[in-house]
Amino acid sequence: MSALEQYELSPARQLTEAEKKLVWQKPASHKISEEELRISKEVKRNWNRGEMKIANILLEGDAGSGKTQLAKALSANFGLPYTKVTCFADMDKSDIIGAILPVISSEQLEKLEPAEQAVMKALYESDGFQSAAEILMDVLGMTREQAGLKMKQLLKHASEHANGQAVEYRFYPSEIVRAYQQGYLLEIQEPNVIRDAAVLMALNSALELDGSINLPTEMIRRHPDFIAVITTNRSYAGARPLNEALRDRVQHSEKMDLPAKETMMERAMSKTGYGDEEVLSLLAESIMVLDHAARANAIKGVAGMRSLFYWTDAVAGGASAKESLYHKVIYKITTDPEEIKILEEALEKHGLIASLDGVADEVKKNEKITML
Repeated sequence: MSALEQYELSPARQLTEAEKKLVWQKPASHKISEEELRISKEVKRNWNRGEMKIANILLEGDAGSGKTQLAKALSANFGLPYTKVTCFADMDKSDIIGAILPVISSEQLEKLEPAEQAVMKALYESDGFQSAAEILMDVLGMTREQAGLKMKQLLKHASEHANGQAVEYRFYPSEIVRAYQQGYLLEIQEPNVIRDAAVLMALNSALELDGSINLPTEMIRRHPDFIAVITTNRSYAGARPLNEALRDRVQHSEKMDLPAKETMMERAMSKTGYGDEEVLSLLAESIMVLDHAARANAIKGVAGMRSLFYWTDAVAGGASAKESLYHKVIYKITTDPEEIKILEEALEKHGLIASLDGVADEVKKNEKITML
């Protein structure tokens, strides 16, 4: 039995062709983690247990610890379409529920700027499958935050060109509402950056197991298949902690740290195709030491799996392990001279600096053997 068959939550549900494309497909490089297995088993076990149902999940850890990868893997396991929303500081309620835009005449449309004309036409022609913010992002190539601001500008401009005439309005749901109403797995990235208390209240209300969202056009209830996966970076000194009311609505939490060294090596090998286990062990151990040193000394940067992948790839290409260490790992953590010195001392204490010096020679020696 495949993972999808084992953990699929609603086998009888018929997805549309478009929705099937949103269900994440695991690449060959994907390695199942303990966290993935634990969450999949817990959600499946409790899925039909009423108030014991697990449908809000928190993944908290440093950047590069695999939070988004895990959220996507859950989409594959549960057989649910995956989508996401990236939160930003100035989100307002329209970013949570969606926006109401005027439908203006073709004559009035021609008075708008070309870029605004293109967006409004795309909005009018949409079938409701994409959120308004997504449409703006696609047409104008902007970030979600920029799309939110642009939506407000469009509303103002369209109203100004109405010339006092009666205007028809159309509601465009947010990505949150779309996932909430249609039963998708929604990754909510970094909700701890939201500043507006009213926005947090709206989000908190939506995450109730029997919750609802009051839209301008109707009241919608939470789809029974809707799963919210909240991903947030571990708080550093001075950072805003995750809202307590939001945290209280979570039924399962995972503290996302670096995996065991063997797992790190396996993932790096699968991702890069590089197979020297001795070198991989050295690189993985270096990442672990740097990660520990950064935490112990309140250095805000992160040494994670992404750094390991790119560092491994550079070394496999013949780069000096010691030199590329700075460009692929250390300078991603910090460029402060004093903090760099702390990290270097941590590596030296574990005898890793000397070991890294010999990696390039070992790689070249192996290349010569292969050629022979």
